[in-house]
Amino acid sequence: MTYTEPCDFLTRPTLQGTFGMSASTHWLATATAQAVLERGGNAFDAAAAAGFVLHVVEPHLNGPGGDMTAVFATVENPAEPVILVGQGPAPAAATREHYLAEGLELVPGAGALAAAIPGAVDAWLLLLRDQGTWELADVLAFAVGYARNGHPLLARVCATIGTVAELLSEHWPSSAELWLPEGRIPQEGELFRNEAYAQVLERLVASGSLASGNRADRIDAARREWSTGFVAKAAVEFQAQPHRHSSGTDHAGVMDMADFAGFEASYDTAATLEFRGHTVAKTGAWGQGPVLLQTLAILAGFDDEYLDPSTAIGAHTILEAEKLAFADRDAYYGDTAVDLDYLLSAEYAAERRALISDVANAEFRPGTIPGTTPFIPPLRTEYLPPALLGAGERGFAGVGEPTVSPAGEMRGDTCHIDVVDQWGNMISATPSGGWLQSSPTIPKLGFCLGTRLQMTWLEEGAPSSLEPGKRPRTTLTPTLVFKDGVAVTALGSPGGDQQDQWQLLYLLRTLVGGYTPQQAVDAPALHSTSIAGSFWPRTWTPGGAVVEDRLGEDVITELERRGHVVTRAGDWALGRLSSVGRDNHTGLLTASANPRGAQGYAAGR
Repeated sequence: MTYTEPCDFLTRPTLQGTFGMSASTHWLATATAQAVLERGGNAFDAAAAAGFVLHVVEPHLNGPGGDMTAVFATVENPAEPVILVGQGPAPAAATREHYLAEGLELVPGAGALAAAIPGAVDAWLLLLRDQGTWELADVLAFAVGYARNGHPLLARVCATIGTVAELLSEHWPSSAELWLPEGRIPQEGELFRNEAYAQVLERLVASGSLASGNRADRIDAARREWSTGFVAKAAVEFQAQPHRHSSGTDHAGVMDMADFAGFEASYDTAATLEFRGHTVAKTGAWGQGPVLLQTLAILAGFDDEYLDPSTAIGAHTILEAEKLAFADRDAYYGDTAVDLDYLLSAEYAAERRALISDVANAEFRPGTIPGTTPFIPPLRTEYLPPALLGAGERGFAGVGEPTVSPAGEMRGDTCHIDVVDQWGNMISATPSGGWLQSSPTIPKLGFCLGTRLQMTWLEEGAPSSLEPGKRPRTTLTPTLVFKDGVAVTALGSPGGDQQDQWQLLYLLRTLVGGYTPQQAVDAPALHSTSIAGSFWPRTWTPGGAVVEDRLGEDVITELERRGHVVTRAGDWALGRLSSVGRDNHTGLLTASANPRGAQGYAAGR
């Protein structure tokens, strides 16, 4: 049995060139990154400029009060993947006892009690300082322009505002003032301005310009202004006011100035796995990145016919492997010591592989790490936990990571950007959090805080239990692929728990099936929902699988016969992938982007 040939129809070509390539979830971010490359900036200047633009043009998917994780490689150290950590921890006063005393059984999906310390802005600035070449004013000029002069609103932004309009009007007046101009839901294509955020960026630049010293000193001055100056002060004062949370009850946040001042973005060593002659680099187990590596390790022992997502046996095998890897994620991953050497070992992968049978399994089955007791999360199958049902939750459905519902309904996504330059610098970055629907807008800043703490548990004994100073086990999970000691592919996707599942399909189709990048992006997608959801209200669907109808009637019917609880999402509903690549022998560059939602684009030459 041979690997399924890609469909002849492509939504767009795989871009090819030799100068530079950019791909992201919004065309304005892609264009910004490419403009920086054209003006002599490197991949890191370009990614940072585009990242700040994403804060402006995709406010329902990310914001300055959110998080960002990236993986990159430089031309100076082409074989070394570096993880950029823009995931802030829980505030010092964010204790289980406090949340339980507030009458909560889950960390809310919206409201300041769900906010980790913002990490995205400091991460972009750290990257720019250490790896970029441009001055901060030039990098931020694109975002300032779109915030002050306006950008055309996406249909999805308008739809998101419409979904939460009642919440904003009744409970979050500062958000209503910004997002409901003249009391109405804005229209698609309407020029939208955020003067408050434009001024925030200009004040960061001004603080840097006052600093004596070199370019790095100026950027560090802007970082200090963010963490100890007017931004931190405005955020802390505002979130201390009680406001409506997704629990349907009112609470004040617990973040203080010391929390802001105590966080700095950082670098980390990547977790890696060898697969089919390539090295795949991901975050450590403080994020969900190793779940992709574990899945690949399990699948590595199968023949090619079992690795084809377009066939029934391939889709079945992939879904079953994902369930096993994700069970380990929820049992063991967190901002604590995790024995990744054991979880990624060939011996352990073989044990897990042996559990895959011809029929779908609907159980939560983590493996066993010697000397470690696996955490078994509360597995809720209903959409809203009983304790959270009641008055006040209207407008909050889906306000965790706005991703794809089990029914395939598009509720938005996170953001993503990939860039490779002519010298071989390459980065994959996934910014998220701080969505306009996360918590009330801080009037002086033009943005709100994020909700990443909803990924922690209030139960004791979990590696990802809520604990002051600990990072939530984020779903942000960019990928870098190496061959012969050089970075050859940067890829990623929005999608919460689906991020690594959709990236897995891309890797299997390109590394095993020989697909081109755009063929892999366009091909029919699927994912499992038989995993513990990372976002409020933290449900799971035992045996659940969501598929694009283009997978084909025969394949879908066979999956159902094997016991999968299949939800059909439509022909073009799943996957938000983008990628850039570089042939380390010829120097040829490539780029691909997601056509779903008519929003993601690649550019390059």
